[in-house]
Amino acid sequence: MTFEDLRVFCTVAAERSFSRAARKLRRTQPAVSQAIRRLEQTVGERLIDRSSRDGTLTDAGQLLLEYGGRLMHLAEEATQAVGALREVRRGRVLVGANDGAVYSVLPLVSAFRKRHPDVIIDVRRVPSRQMAQEILLRSIDVGVLTFKPPERELQSVVIGMDELVVLVRPDHELAGQTQVTLETFGQQTVVAHNDPSPTRDQVLRLYEQRHAPLNIRLSLSSLDGVKRAVSMGLGVALLPRRCALDELERGELIAIRVPELRTPRQVRLVARQDAALSHAARAFLETARQASGGEPPVVDRSGRQAERRSQPET
Repeated sequence: MTFEDLRVFCTVAAERSFSRAARKLRRTQPAVSQAIRRLEQTVGERLIDRSSRDGTLTDAGQLLLEYGGRLMHLAEEATQAVGALREVRRGRVLVGANDGAVYSVLPLVSAFRKRHPDVIIDVRRVPSRQMAQEILLRSIDVGVLTFKPPERELQSVVIGMDELVVLVRPDHELAGQTQVTLETFGQQTVVAHNDPSPTRDQVLRLYEQRHAPLNIRLSLSSLDGVKRAVSMGLGVALLPRRCALDELERGELIAIRVPELRTPRQVRLVARQDAALSHAARAFLETARQASGGEPPVVDRSGRQAERRSQPET
């Protein structure tokens, strides 16, 4: 039984005439008759009473029409659903981000939702070290990183800038300073984010290289927990500025720059280079490109994306 033969049968049943069905389907009447005969041979039953003038269906024909109608309806729904995916009126985008990166990707999500309100955005917690692998394995569509991935199969678009700052309470002794050194920060009671990341490793290496103390007295698994601890006076923290914008705006925390860490960090949306991205994921990536100035990612001769701006990796 083929879908096309079933469509011919449903049309004959609806038109109650072989000739009218043939005209509607733009086929010859013999071609319509052959399709009906093939169906009858497949099910082993007569479907249409040839002795009647109005194409009356047999019991088997009535039963097949019921199922055939359902299949026609499902086929139409499937066609519409695929069209909705193509036009990005539905679908899902899987985004990987660690705790800090979530704050950078949410403005992009907001911009995307205004254009495609019916697409689901699923942001999943993925450590920075695993991001490239998860993208290449297709576990997620895109990921957010603050460094350029070395894999040639990946492309990235800059979606924002960020920097590491020391966060303190407004009544802390450092609150009135415009900047502090790593040495001064390390002598404070430090509240740390204990989630492993390249940025955390970079800071720890700096202290090791300088043989400077880092007085960590409390470590927490979430950035919100770290910020809450600082606001309670349990210590000071070194975090990305972007993750504390609300607290800084409300005056609950004060951000102090660190000269040794003044290099701005590029926040990147990373995706595969290949053409296998879903329509929704492509639209999300395009939204990121437009937010970054409308330029597509640049790829050098080796296949690796080239930098638009000179920026040390962190």
